[in-house]
Amino acid sequence: MLIFPDSPERSLLGATLGRAGHPVSLAGAALPGCRLAALDRPELIVADLALPEVDGYACCRLLKADPACAAIPLILVGADAGPRERTAGLLLGAVDFLSKPYDMDELLARIRVHLGLAARAREGAPATALNDTGEAARPLELDMLVLATACRVIDANLASLPALPEIARAAGTYRERLNALFNERLGMSVFEHVRERRHARALQLLRETDLGVGEIAVLVGFRNARNFSTAFRERSGMAPLAWRRAARGGSVGTE
Repeated sequence: MLIFPDSPERSLLGATLGRAGHPVSLAGAALPGCRLAALDRPELIVADLALPEVDGYACCRLLKADPACAAIPLILVGADAGPRERTAGLLLGAVDFLSKPYDMDELLARIRVHLGLAARAREGAPATALNDTGEAARPLELDMLVLATACRVIDANLASLPALPEIARAAGTYRERLNALFNERLGMSVFEHVRERRHARALQLLRETDLGVGEIAVLVGFRNARNFSTAFRERSGMAPLAWRRAARGGSVGTE
């Protein structure tokens, strides 16, 4: 089991879990903790929202983006956490969320529940930790993990994209480093990647749905249908509805 809260309670929690028969590793920050998780494959992770440098939400995103860690149950704990914080953590893939101060017996009970659920899931699906070739999933190297996490944040927020510093923070890095990673690994800036993803999403929505141009414009982050149609025509050489007809085997026509 891996624990990375930010406070002195970490040692107490680790000792308590050790006495309860759960081998424990401790990490003081999110990025070292994520690397340790990828190497050790713990049965369960407990992480505090208030981690140094990278918060618990970013930690959750990083872990879920790594194929070596994605299936590991993650319990988040946070001080004065309300429904919004708990919901955000659960939506990111945490299996449980406890508000601090929490009762140690309750945490132990929840850990036992989730360890049992994970064990039954492994018994029912022995290939959970395997990739498409049947080999054990390998951890992503750190730069690729940050990049994959940033791409997931972008894809999930195309309609209302956060500012670049917020995207970087969510991926566990800072703005300048994130832009450098996109240029080094993808050959384009973050802005250029966003433009590509918006266009790809627009093509998917035009091909697979009957949504109107205005609705699609909003879903992919444009202020209005006119701006979207202008950008789409510049990229595709035809208007959105003409592209839809052509994609579905109809006549292109003019618009």
